[in-house]
Amino acid sequence: MKRVVAVMMFCVSFILCAFALAQNPQAADADRSFETIKAKGTIVLGLDASFPPMGFREKGSCEIVGFDIDLAREAARRLDLTITPKAVRWNRIIPALNGGDVDVIWSGLSMVPERQQQMIFSKPYLESRQTLIVGKGSKIRGKADLAGTKVGHQFGSSSERALRADPATVNTLKEISAYPDNQRALDDLAAGRLDAVVMDEVAARYIISRKQGAFVILADNFGTEQYGVGFRKDDIAFRDAVDKVLDEMKKDGTIDRIARKWFGKSVIGK
Repeated sequence: MKRVVAVMMFCVSFILCAFALAQNPQAADADRSFETIKAKGTIVLGLDASFPPMGFREKGSCEIVGFDIDLAREAARRLDLTITPKAVRWNRIIPALNGGDVDVIWSGLSMVPERQQQMIFSKPYLESRQTLIVGKGSKIRGKADLAGTKVGHQFGSSSERALRADPATVNTLKEISAYPDNQRALDDLAAGRLDAVVMDEVAARYIISRKQGAFVILADNFGTEQYGVGFRKDDIAFRDAVDKVLDEMKKDGTIDRIARKWFGKSVIGK
Protein backbone atom coordinates (compact mmCIF):
# COMPACT_ATOMS: atom_id res chain seq x y z
CA MET A 1 0.00 0.00 0.00
CA LYS A 2 2.80 2.39 0.93
CA ARG A 3 4.49 1.67 -2.39
CA VAL A 4 1.28 2.51 -4.27
CA VAL A 5 0.94 5.77 -2.35
CA ALA A 6 4.56 6.67 -3.06
CA VAL A 7 4.10 6.01 -6.76
CA MET A 8 0.93 8.11 -6.77
CA MET A 9 2.72 10.97 -4.98
CA PHE A 10 5.57 10.81 -7.50
CA CYS A 11 3.11 10.94 -10.39
CA VAL A 12 1.30 13.92 -8.87
CA SER A 13 4.60 15.74 -8.32
CA PHE A 14 5.69 15.01 -11.88
CA ILE A 15 2.39 16.30 -13.27
CA LEU A 16 2.61 19.48 -11.17
CA CYS A 17 6.18 20.14 -12.33
CA ALA A 18 5.22 19.54 -15.95
CA PHE A 19 2.27 21.91 -15.54
CA ALA A 20 4.49 24.58 -14.00
CA LEU A 21 6.97 24.32 -16.86
CA ALA A 22 4.14 24.49 -19.38
CA GLN A 23 2.95 27.70 -17.75
CA ASN A 24 6.50 29.09 -17.71
CA PRO A 25 8.59 27.32 -20.39
CA GLN A 26 11.50 29.69 -19.78
CA ALA A 27 12.00 28.45 -16.22
CA ALA A 28 14.00 25.36 -17.16
CA ASP A 29 16.18 27.12 -19.69
CA ALA A 30 16.73 30.21 -17.51
CA ASP A 31 18.72 28.30 -14.89
CA ARG A 32 20.99 26.73 -17.50
CA SER A 33 21.79 29.99 -19.32
CA PHE A 34 24.21 31.20 -16.67
CA GLU A 35 25.59 27.69 -16.14
CA THR A 36 26.37 27.54 -19.86
CA ILE A 37 28.31 30.81 -19.71
CA LYS A 38 30.16 29.71 -16.59
CA ALA A 39 31.17 26.47 -18.28
CA LYS A 40 32.46 28.39 -21.30
CA GLY A 41 34.41 30.77 -19.05
CA THR A 42 33.97 33.88 -21.17
CA ILE A 43 31.23 36.25 -22.30
CA VAL A 44 31.31 37.00 -26.03
CA LEU A 45 30.47 40.69 -26.21
CA GLY A 46 28.69 41.85 -29.35
CA LEU A 47 29.43 45.51 -30.01
CA ASP A 48 29.88 48.30 -32.50
CA ALA A 49 33.65 48.80 -32.50
CA SER A 50 33.33 52.26 -34.05
CA PHE A 51 31.28 53.84 -31.26
CA PRO A 52 33.61 55.86 -29.02
CA PRO A 53 33.70 56.11 -26.08
CA MET A 54 31.49 53.03 -25.60
CA GLY A 55 33.62 50.64 -27.66
CA PHE A 56 36.20 51.39 -30.35
CA ARG A 57 39.58 50.29 -31.68
CA GLU A 58 42.49 52.10 -30.10
CA LYS A 59 44.88 53.67 -32.57
CA GLY A 60 48.10 51.77 -32.89
CA SER A 61 47.17 48.60 -31.02
CA CYS A 62 43.73 48.18 -32.67
CA GLU A 63 42.59 46.79 -29.31
CA ILE A 64 38.90 47.35 -28.59
CA VAL A 65 38.60 49.70 -25.62
CA GLY A 66 35.95 51.94 -24.12
CA PHE A 67 33.46 52.53 -21.32
CA ASP A 68 31.39 49.43 -22.07
CA ILE A 69 34.53 47.30 -22.32
CA ASP A 70 35.77 48.44 -18.90
CA LEU A 71 32.30 47.96 -17.43
CA ALA A 72 31.84 44.50 -18.92
CA ARG A 73 35.33 43.35 -17.94
CA GLU A 74 34.79 44.29 -14.28
CA ALA A 75 31.32 42.72 -14.21
CA ALA A 76 32.74 39.54 -15.74
CA ARG A 77 35.63 39.48 -13.25
CA ARG A 78 33.14 39.52 -10.38
CA LEU A 79 31.40 36.54 -11.97
CA ASP A 80 34.74 34.70 -12.34
CA LEU A 81 34.57 35.12 -16.11
CA THR A 82 36.46 36.95 -18.85
CA ILE A 83 35.16 38.85 -21.87
CA THR A 84 35.75 38.35 -25.58
CA PRO A 85 34.77 41.50 -27.50
CA LYS A 86 33.40 40.76 -30.98
CA ALA A 87 32.81 43.58 -33.45
CA VAL A 88 29.55 43.24 -35.41
CA ARG A 89 27.93 45.57 -37.93
CA TRP A 90 25.23 47.43 -36.05
CA ASN A 91 22.44 46.46 -38.44
CA ARG A 92 23.37 42.78 -37.80
CA ILE A 93 23.83 42.99 -34.03
CA ILE A 94 20.42 41.61 -32.97
CA PRO A 95 20.55 38.64 -35.41
CA ALA A 96 24.06 37.94 -34.08
CA LEU A 97 22.68 37.79 -30.54
CA ASN A 98 19.65 35.65 -31.30
CA GLY A 99 21.65 33.45 -33.64
CA GLY A 100 24.17 32.63 -30.90
CA ASP A 101 27.18 34.38 -32.47
CA VAL A 102 27.48 36.61 -29.37
CA ASP A 103 26.28 36.13 -25.80
CA VAL A 104 25.18 39.71 -25.13
CA ILE A 105 24.94 43.09 -26.81
CA TRP A 106 26.96 45.47 -24.65
CA SER A 107 27.43 48.53 -26.80
CA GLY A 108 25.51 51.65 -25.79
CA LEU A 109 22.28 49.78 -26.54
CA SER A 110 19.23 52.01 -26.11
CA MET A 111 16.30 50.31 -24.38
CA VAL A 112 13.67 51.18 -26.99
CA PRO A 113 10.34 49.30 -27.31
CA GLU A 114 11.05 47.47 -30.56
CA ARG A 115 14.25 46.02 -29.13
CA GLN A 116 12.44 44.91 -25.99
CA GLN A 117 10.32 42.70 -28.24
CA GLN A 118 13.46 40.97 -29.53
CA MET A 119 15.49 40.53 -26.33
CA ILE A 120 15.52 41.11 -22.59
CA PHE A 121 17.55 43.87 -20.97
CA SER A 122 19.60 44.38 -17.85
CA LYS A 123 18.66 47.25 -15.60
CA PRO A 124 19.65 50.58 -17.20
CA TYR A 125 23.19 51.68 -16.41
CA LEU A 126 23.54 54.92 -18.37
CA GLU A 127 21.41 57.77 -19.71
CA SER A 128 21.86 59.75 -22.91
CA ARG A 129 20.01 62.19 -25.17
CA GLN A 130 19.65 62.03 -28.93
CA THR A 131 21.38 65.25 -29.79
CA LEU A 132 21.53 67.47 -32.85
CA ILE A 133 25.05 68.33 -34.01
CA VAL A 134 26.02 71.06 -36.47
CA GLY A 135 29.26 72.55 -37.70
CA LYS A 136 30.70 75.54 -35.88
CA GLY A 137 29.26 78.73 -37.37
CA SER A 138 26.09 77.01 -38.61
CA LYS A 139 22.91 79.10 -38.69
CA ILE A 140 20.94 76.12 -37.41
CA ARG A 141 19.97 76.74 -33.79
CA GLY A 142 17.45 73.95 -33.32
CA LYS A 143 14.98 71.59 -34.99
CA ALA A 144 12.91 74.52 -36.26
CA ASP A 145 15.83 75.57 -38.47
CA LEU A 146 16.23 72.19 -40.20
CA ALA A 147 13.71 72.84 -42.98
CA GLY A 148 15.31 72.17 -46.37
CA THR A 149 18.50 70.71 -44.88
CA LYS A 150 20.39 67.41 -45.15
CA VAL A 151 20.59 65.38 -41.95
CA GLY A 152 22.61 62.21 -41.24
CA HIS A 153 22.52 59.41 -38.68
CA GLN A 154 23.93 55.92 -38.11
CA PHE A 155 21.96 53.25 -39.94
CA GLY A 156 19.78 51.10 -37.69
CA SER A 157 20.56 53.17 -34.59
CA SER A 158 18.26 54.64 -31.96
CA SER A 159 19.24 58.01 -33.42
CA GLU A 160 17.46 57.02 -36.63
CA ARG A 161 14.44 55.92 -34.62
CA ALA A 162 14.38 59.15 -32.60
CA LEU A 163 14.61 61.31 -35.70
CA ARG A 164 11.88 59.47 -37.59
CA ALA A 165 9.65 59.57 -34.51
CA ASP A 166 9.46 63.34 -35.08
CA PRO A 167 7.49 63.64 -38.35
CA ALA A 168 7.00 67.38 -37.85
CA THR A 169 10.76 67.73 -38.32
CA VAL A 170 11.33 64.88 -40.80
CA ASN A 171 8.73 66.17 -43.25
CA THR A 172 10.59 69.47 -43.59
CA LEU A 173 13.97 67.94 -44.42
CA LYS A 174 15.47 67.91 -47.87
CA GLU A 175 17.34 64.63 -47.37
CA ILE A 176 18.12 62.03 -44.70
CA SER A 177 21.31 59.97 -45.09
CA ALA A 178 22.22 56.78 -43.20
CA TYR A 179 25.86 55.92 -42.45
CA PRO A 180 27.61 52.75 -41.22
CA ASP A 181 28.87 54.66 -38.16
CA ASN A 182 28.71 58.07 -36.53
CA GLN A 183 32.24 59.08 -37.47
CA ARG A 184 31.48 58.88 -41.20
CA ALA A 185 28.40 61.02 -40.69
CA LEU A 186 30.47 63.62 -38.85
CA ASP A 187 33.09 63.51 -41.62
CA ASP A 188 30.41 64.43 -44.14
CA LEU A 189 29.15 67.16 -41.81
CA ALA A 190 32.67 68.60 -41.62
CA ALA A 191 32.96 68.39 -45.43
CA GLY A 192 29.68 70.27 -45.91
CA ARG A 193 27.81 67.34 -47.41
CA LEU A 194 25.44 67.36 -44.42
CA ASP A 195 23.91 70.22 -42.47
CA ALA A 196 23.38 68.30 -39.21
CA VAL A 197 23.82 64.89 -37.58
CA VAL A 198 21.62 63.17 -34.99
CA MET A 199 23.55 60.96 -32.56
CA ASP A 200 23.85 59.83 -28.93
CA GLU A 201 25.10 62.59 -26.68
CA VAL A 202 27.66 60.44 -24.86
CA ALA A 203 29.34 59.52 -28.14
CA ALA A 204 28.98 63.03 -29.52
CA ARG A 205 30.64 64.70 -26.54
CA TYR A 206 33.56 62.28 -26.59
CA ILE A 207 34.23 62.78 -30.31
CA ILE A 208 33.73 66.54 -30.22
CA SER A 209 36.05 66.94 -27.21
CA ARG A 210 38.82 65.59 -29.43
CA LYS A 211 37.99 67.92 -32.32
CA GLN A 212 37.74 71.25 -30.55
CA GLY A 213 36.00 73.94 -32.55
CA ALA A 214 34.72 71.71 -35.36
CA PHE A 215 31.22 70.87 -34.11
CA VAL A 216 28.52 72.18 -31.78
CA ILE A 217 25.92 70.20 -29.83
CA LEU A 218 22.65 72.11 -29.80
CA ALA A 219 20.34 72.31 -26.79
CA ASP A 220 17.43 71.03 -28.86
CA ASN A 221 17.27 67.22 -28.92
CA PHE A 222 15.18 64.21 -29.91
CA GLY A 223 14.61 62.77 -26.44
CA THR A 224 16.35 60.94 -23.59
CA GLU A 225 17.10 57.22 -23.62
CA GLN A 226 18.62 54.67 -21.27
CA TYR A 227 21.30 52.12 -22.11
CA GLY A 228 21.18 48.49 -21.01
CA VAL A 229 22.82 45.15 -21.79
CA GLY A 230 20.84 43.00 -24.25
CA PHE A 231 20.33 39.25 -23.66
CA ARG A 232 18.47 36.51 -25.50
CA LYS A 233 14.91 36.17 -24.20
CA ASP A 234 15.56 32.79 -22.57
CA ASP A 235 18.78 33.86 -20.79
CA ILE A 236 17.02 35.03 -17.64
CA ALA A 237 19.44 33.59 -15.08
CA PHE A 238 22.40 35.02 -17.02
CA ARG A 239 20.72 38.44 -17.12
CA ASP A 240 19.93 38.27 -13.40
CA ALA A 241 23.55 37.41 -12.55
CA VAL A 242 24.82 40.41 -14.51
CA ASP A 243 22.18 42.67 -12.94
CA LYS A 244 23.36 41.61 -9.49
CA VAL A 245 26.97 42.58 -10.09
CA LEU A 246 25.96 45.83 -11.86
CA ASP A 247 23.94 46.73 -8.74
CA GLU A 248 27.01 46.02 -6.62
CA MET A 249 29.17 48.16 -8.91
CA LYS A 250 26.72 51.05 -8.65
CA LYS A 251 26.64 50.86 -4.86
CA ASP A 252 30.41 50.69 -4.39
CA GLY A 253 31.10 53.50 -6.87
CA THR A 254 32.86 51.38 -9.51
CA ILE A 255 30.54 52.36 -12.39
CA ASP A 256 30.81 56.00 -11.40
CA ARG A 257 34.62 55.82 -11.51
CA ILE A 258 34.55 54.18 -14.95
CA ALA A 259 32.11 56.82 -16.20
CA ARG A 260 34.28 59.67 -14.99
CA LYS A 261 37.27 58.12 -16.74
CA TRP A 262 35.51 58.19 -20.12
CA PHE A 263 33.01 61.07 -19.83
CA GLY A 264 34.51 63.32 -17.20
CA LYS A 265 31.28 63.12 -15.20
CA SER A 266 28.73 60.64 -13.91
CA VAL A 267 26.07 59.63 -16.45
CA ILE A 268 24.80 56.59 -14.62
CA GLY A 269 21.19 55.44 -14.93
CA LYS A 270 19.09 55.15 -11.79
